[in-house]
Amino acid sequence: MIKMERTAVMNFENAMRGARNPLNSWSRSDSHTAPDGTFTFGPNDLDLAKRLARAGSDHRKFIRQIFVSVDITAPIYWWKEFDTYKIATVANSTSTMHKIHAKPFERDDFSHDHMDEKTLSMLDSVIAYLEEIRGQYVQTKDKQLWYDMIQLLPESYNQMRTVTLNYETLVNQYFARRNHKLEEWHEYCRWVETLPYFRELFLDEETEG
Repeated sequence: MIKMERTAVMNFENAMRGARNPLNSWSRSDSHTAPDGTFTFGPNDLDLAKRLARAGSDHRKFIRQIFVSVDITAPIYWWKEFDTYKIATVANSTSTMHKIHAKPFERDDFSHDHMDEKTLSMLDSVIAYLEEIRGQYVQTKDKQLWYDMIQLLPESYNQMRTVTLNYETLVNQYFARRNHKLEEWHEYCRWVETLPYFRELFLDEETEG
């Protein structure tokens, strides 16, 4: 299970102005930003952006200045793979260490969409025991019980993080992970495809080919 919510994409206009700096070609810029903040490429800028994007990472530096902020809820086993992308990413997560005891454990706190009935029954048993420990910890604040919760917690436990990253990082993630065995990466890549101009800049050439 994975959810991407509250997506915001920023700084297209400034990024494209920077893309024109090397040749001082600002007068050819024909994009605009609406009062609501929506950016629209003009034909000249889109042509330049496509050529730079397809010329490789040395030439497409402008995409490092297009920023995305998004709330992602995903299981710990997915976050472990996401965390290999440490360049140009920032994330603030909900705290397992401080808040694990703050609410009752429920099945929907865990990713279980690919479990069969036998495994789901096992998960329910773990959840019931975690809830028993949590109840005791709330009453006693015994640190041993807290450690029991932390160390027993399955990797299917879902965590929400507010993530900021840029289009360069997204491109690297997309092409490295779009054929991954985890369905969460497939869903993530489908979300990336919906971001403004991602398809036009990085995928249309594949379709055309």
